[in-house]
Amino acid sequence: MAKTETKKTWNATGRRKQAVARVSITSGTGNITVNGTPVEKYLPDMILVNDLKQPLTLTENENRFDITVNVKGGGYSGQAGAIRLAITRALMEFDESYRKALKMAGMVSRDPRVKERKKYGLKKARRAPQFSKR
Repeated sequence: MAKTETKKTWNATGRRKQAVARVSITSGTGNITVNGTPVEKYLPDMILVNDLKQPLTLTENENRFDITVNVKGGGYSGQAGAIRLAITRALMEFDESYRKALKMAGMVSRDPRVKERKKYGLKKARRAPQFSKR
């Protein structure tokens, strides 16, 4: 009878603006898939790809884990930020000793900036209609 090998997974959630990312990390070779596609094809800019890989680079785990991401809402920048926070939280779940280095780099805290709501009588959140004297 064959012994079934179960891989340990670490899951985490990250949010940024309107984007929500659910990440699952398993031991592997460094493949990152976002919504079923490779991260380089999903995100249009390599700057965003490097941004979401920052926690892995900082903890020297680029080729140690396979990462599966399910992300929805927001734009590419918000999604990359949400994925980065989720990867950070999953790495801290894997090994709590990573927390200090990630905290020093400012990756542990959620970025609370979101779009301000539109107020009545205004064109946008703060933009008033143009004033006409006559």
